[in-house]
Amino acid sequence: MKKRTLIKLISLIFFLAYLPVFTSAKKHPSSAFTYREYPLERKGISLHLDCLKKAADTPKRNILLIHGVTYSSHEFDIDYKDYSLVRKLAREGYAVWRLDIAGFGQSGAVENGFIPDSDYAAEDINAAVTKIVNETKEEKIDILGWSWGTVTTSRFAAKYPEHINKLVLYAPIMSGLGQYDVTEEYHYNSWEHAADDFQKNEDGGFDYSVAEPAVVEIFCSSCWHYDREKSPNGGRRDLCVPTTEKLINLEKITVPTLVICGDKDPYLNFDLIKTSLSSLPQGSELEIIKGGSHVMYIEKPFYHNFQKRLIQFLRSN
Repeated sequence: MKKRTLIKLISLIFFLAYLPVFTSAKKHPSSAFTYREYPLERKGISLHLDCLKKAADTPKRNILLIHGVTYSSHEFDIDYKDYSLVRKLAREGYAVWRLDIAGFGQSGAVENGFIPDSDYAAEDINAAVTKIVNETKEEKIDILGWSWGTVTTSRFAAKYPEHINKLVLYAPIMSGLGQYDVTEEYHYNSWEHAADDFQKNEDGGFDYSVAEPAVVEIFCSSCWHYDREKSPNGGRRDLCVPTTEKLINLEKITVPTLVICGDKDPYLNFDLIKTSLSSLPQGSELEIIKGGSHVMYIEKPFYHNFQKRLIQFLRSN
């Protein structure tokens, strides 16, 4: 109890210290970018779909970012220094789209938290891609999925490859995380859970040589702001199956795919990841970044390399 109280106190101190950074990023978006939300609905549920691009720019490449199993698409826009993946891709000339799966973040609520499972989410992605194609008149887009998002995007890609240029599986959950009965419809979120994927020291404190304090606090504050107290558990129930059960069928993916992850990611089956290229089409690539964790895209020693490697793949012929 004392340890949890101490963690909360430390988190509060850092949150108050970096509150101006967080609030200014949300209330005063940079004039260098244009931001727009696009109305979208599937099965009677409103889906949050937004797009950010450079101001006065008409990008010819579009990329859709798909979030993981607990927190929504705000995670891709940690607007501190140059950490934001959304803004980095926009600076590189992309129109960057983000979708919140039904029941997550700014999308509408679901009647049952088990409804948005992996197959359901794949259809939400299809609705978003169809919207993007219709809006932009570009027939193909790039797609990046992170964590559970690799399961959902790979299922979308297997079923609807015609609108995909390139696919990125970041921190791919290739197989089950271990048998666990998920009996509750919702995961009840907490500050500690939001911060749990950041690398820790031996004493349990954050390793601030890997993740800057402001990044941790902005990430956790965004989770609390956008995802609030709970998130659907359909995807989590899909993941909590035996480690022998494959969740991504690479042989059904027909588009060039980048598999990218950190070698300190505790959720991954590296035996399957290291052999993934043998099942993927020509033009696919594999990158394992030494020292990176599940959130290496916002870890100080690794995020520049992650961004560089991602953009290299997207631009390659």
